[in-house]
Amino acid sequence: MASPNLRRIFSLLLTHLTITQICPATSNSAEKVKLDLYYESLCLYSADFIINDLAIIFQNGIIDIVDLRLFPWGNAKLTSNNSFTCQHGPNECLLNIVEACAIHAWPNLDDHFPFITCVESLVYEGKYYQWETCFKELGLDPEPITDCYKSEAGKKLGLKYAALTDALKPLHKYVPWVVVDGKPLLEDFEDFITYICKAYKGPQPSACNVVSFASAITKKASHVHLVSYTEQTIKATPLMKMWSFIQSWMDLMV
Repeated sequence: MASPNLRRIFSLLLTHLTITQICPATSNSAEKVKLDLYYESLCLYSADFIINDLAIIFQNGIIDIVDLRLFPWGNAKLTSNNSFTCQHGPNECLLNIVEACAIHAWPNLDDHFPFITCVESLVYEGKYYQWETCFKELGLDPEPITDCYKSEAGKKLGLKYAALTDALKPLHKYVPWVVVDGKPLLEDFEDFITYICKAYKGPQPSACNVVSFASAITKKASHVHLVSYTEQTIKATPLMKMWSFIQSWMDLMV
């Protein structure tokens, strides 16, 4: 018969082995990489980035190592009495608030991102006025969003995203404005997955190797980044004024 001391040692050993089996990766776990997107709802370039670039990380597994946050404000401005004016007019102010309400009502990324993607897909197709069809398409209850954007709660959310956008250092110059782990990617924003892979300290997802190879090829070719500049940036140089005019003309031709 085993002595009490031997039984105690065996019990401690068994406990240690059990804990090790349950938590084998605790010491090797890595923090997710923070990915922030500052955008505005009716900017075609923001819509394009959301549906054709950002959505990819949900398909290739990169989302598993990312903490994604969306900031629907962009180049909007505050006026007197905490009212808003938006770069693409009142409908953009409305959809900025609608998308802010979606983030608030459905804080889980898996819930609000499909809705925002649906709305931005309609924006990209020139059918933004049909945005409410996204509720039926995704099987969502419209009441939380409707109650939010029609009330003071929606306005407060707009002010919240205005403050968060204005607090950027450096200030954003255009949208989409992409920030990885607190650092703006500037003109490299379309290569955001490469920056995420470099920042992640844990085992690299297989998609990172594919992205690195594709990025190396893409960088060999010149590329024009389509963005919507802030009013302050447009005023900075005559060249940017000309580029803004060209962008506006292109928007009308779509």
